[in-house]
Amino acid sequence: MNQTEKKLLRFFSELPEEERRTLLAFAEFLHGRARTAREIPAPAPIPRPEQESVVGALKRLSATYHMLNKAKMLNETSVLMTQHVMQGRDAVEVIDELEVLFRRHYERLISENGDGEPQ
Repeated sequence: MNQTEKKLLRFFSELPEEERRTLLAFAEFLHGRARTAREIPAPAPIPRPEQESVVGALKRLSATYHMLNKAKMLNETSVLMTQHVMQGRDAVEVIDELEVLFRRHYERLISENGDGEPQ
């Protein structure tokens, strides 16, 4: 936690309950306004090759959905990669699921943006 965050937390904790609610409402307002102001680009589709490795698909989908925070997807993508590498799950099935996963995260990002449409 940086100094600004610590300072804000200290101020918040020293306020009476009613003022805490007011501060929280204002913070939510600012957060929503900032989120709405962000432009979310449309995906840049890269055609899926006939023969593609799971690693290749991850690279392709990462480039297609360049606006996504891949760290937020790490657990889900690593589970699919592990199923392929360690459990022998078919690459085509894993890639199909990766495509759904990336699309779902993109749609969630759009819906969280507040306007429901890519910029």
